[in-house]
Amino acid sequence: MPLQSKFLSQLDAHSERLISLFKKRGGQIGKRLASIMAAMAEDDDVDLGRECIIKALCVYLNEDPENLVREYVAADEALIQGSIEETTVGIYAFKQREADIPDNIGIVLEGQVVLQELDNVALAAAMLFGLMFALNLDYPPELRYTFEVLQKIVMELEGGMIATVYYAIV
Repeated sequence: MPLQSKFLSQLDAHSERLISLFKKRGGQIGKRLASIMAAMAEDDDVDLGRECIIKALCVYLNEDPENLVREYVAADEALIQGSIEETTVGIYAFKQREADIPDNIGIVLEGQVVLQELDNVALAAAMLFGLMFALNLDYPPELRYTFEVLQKIVMELEGGMIATVYYAIV
């Protein structure tokens, strides 16, 4: 099964369970999760829902979704280029205004834009995962748990040993 369709269909298959876990989480993390998931409740867009689930997964695993997806709103080109050059691994999304749909979504590896003009953040996450897996790149430490969940649970690859941090998700 192709990477894109497997990633997105498996993410959809796990969505209900993940949303249930996100709603049960309390404290500061629970508040951040509720804030992320609020965008999903306001709009029935499937792509936005997938994006919210990926970002919420980062938060649930005590990782910062900004390390995975950086949004730039009507920012200066020099600022954007500098930020991209400092990015080891990530997804960028350019918007004209905060409420807009991104004009351009792309992937950065080692400070270089390697894919651009992708349709949505979930597709970009699938492509980023595929690139990292195919190129045998180490997961960045600040997103280790997120990528391991995507690998072992969502993509069902090398799932032999699942760390205890993932048991609630399975």
